[in-house]
Amino acid sequence: METEVLMQARGVRKEFKATGKIVHAVSGVDMDIYKGETLALVGESGCGKSTLGKLLLRLIPATAGSIVFDGEDITKMNKNQLRQARQKMQLIFQDPYASLDPRMNVGEIISEPLRAYKIYRSEKELEQRVRELMDKVGIRPEFYHRYPHQFSGGQRQRVGIARALALNPKLIVCDEPVSALDVSIQAQILNLLHDLQQELGLTYLFISHDLSVVRYISNRVCVMFLGKVCEIRDTDSLYANPCHPYTKFLLDSTPQPDPNRRKEDRALLTGEIPSPINPPSGCRFHPRCPFAQEICKTQEPELKPCIGGMCACHFPLNQ
Repeated sequence: METEVLMQARGVRKEFKATGKIVHAVSGVDMDIYKGETLALVGESGCGKSTLGKLLLRLIPATAGSIVFDGEDITKMNKNQLRQARQKMQLIFQDPYASLDPRMNVGEIISEPLRAYKIYRSEKELEQRVRELMDKVGIRPEFYHRYPHQFSGGQRQRVGIARALALNPKLIVCDEPVSALDVSIQAQILNLLHDLQQELGLTYLFISHDLSVVRYISNRVCVMFLGKVCEIRDTDSLYANPCHPYTKFLLDSTPQPDPNRRKEDRALLTGEIPSPINPPSGCRFHPRCPFAQEICKTQEPELKPCIGGMCACHFPLNQ
């Protein structure tokens, strides 16, 4: 993994208006994504991780902040500039059943981005490229004319991956790409993503709520809670010694096949997640944190260096 930054986000915010109120979906996120790495983005449902993924691709506009991709600030690009930049950024969707047009066959689905950018000299060249992509992701090229309903969930996700690869992107945002699949199929898709990364030098932002999947595929992990980053650290350090109390609770709530792991050894969260319409002052986790002190209620913690990365906590567990 290189240490050259491919994408840099600074102060990224996203606010939505809902029934006259403001939803603070993403609140001032700072993040670097390095070339060739898999950075996992994790947190409970509603923490803002999928919204952040869409912001980084500028599928939705940011309320504030800058996003520099491959040396250019995409938040300042016009439509033509953004169209060109999007060739280098692609998305793999969560649901392989909903993300493929049932009226199009596999050849048409995979060739769609190539046609949109006119990256072919002839129909024969286009078809050859599509068949190469099908072979690369483990779909038999003779299935070129088949439709999505003729494939299993895992095969459909392979088609989605082939479509994402068509324009030779540098960054792929994987938004819960295996959560809709059976466990045995999940492993196959994860291995495929890993092999493609090694072969093509891809960079992944891997959005997931499944911490066992994240541990398997990621180099670094970014933990989010209520629109804020709690910690960003290399995977081994984070799983061995979480710095932020919220990360520890997430790990403790993950089922593990360990007969020696007693229930009383695990710390489980209590209480409801605060509303993003009216987030708590100070540290947003403090209403649920057993280690919170007075400063946590009034002063928002900054991301500071810790072992293996950065943590935003006044009283980190691992100092």
